[in-house]
Amino acid sequence: MTHESRLLRGALATRRGATPFAPLRRLASAGDSDKARERCELCCALLASEHRHLFELANRNIVCACDACAMRFQAVSGGRFKLVPRDAYSLPNFSLDDAEWENLALPIDLAFFFYHSGPGKMVALYPSPAGATESLLPLNSWDRLAQKNPEVERLEPDVQALLVNRVGLAREYYLAPIDQCFELVGLIRANWRGFSGGQDAWRKINGFFARMKESARSLETHA
Repeated sequence: MTHESRLLRGALATRRGATPFAPLRRLASAGDSDKARERCELCCALLASEHRHLFELANRNIVCACDACAMRFQAVSGGRFKLVPRDAYSLPNFSLDDAEWENLALPIDLAFFFYHSGPGKMVALYPSPAGATESLLPLNSWDRLAQKNPEVERLEPDVQALLVNRVGLAREYYLAPIDQCFELVGLIRANWRGFSGGQDAWRKINGFFARMKESARSLETHA
């Protein structure tokens, strides 16, 4: 099992009622545990360390898939699965002041927002030592945010999120694949220690956003 997939599983293994997401299914594996490799959850083919993910709409799971199976769901509308995109996009001109952030009523300064087509609503999730925790968005708060930032209208339902980092002096905003958001959640769940998290957890959080900043594409190049 890859490190990324361990984090994804950890991100979704939460307290009862903490998130609408069910724990991810355990993958079939071959050989001894120290030699086990991940397999595609659709066809059981062995997976490369870098592989695609699908979002399972009915059960709200993230599913590991080989390239052949993943491509079956490219540009597919409706059905059981949606293909999670690969790329993240930076939003350097995103407008969100401190008062508007406070109005979103989130307990920490890390969160991601996506449209969940099952219940038909925007969902706000924030990382916690227990996993991904849902926060109820105040009435009209997202609508006001979207009016100021029409970029969020490009969010692909279920599989793409607005990822926000306002920790300390950071003011970073991305349109990010949903699996990358849950990778961050899993990283925090796996490494958080005590009340403040500890130096190792914050080093890894900062490393995650450094990689995000380096790899994120410009939204202007996104058709």
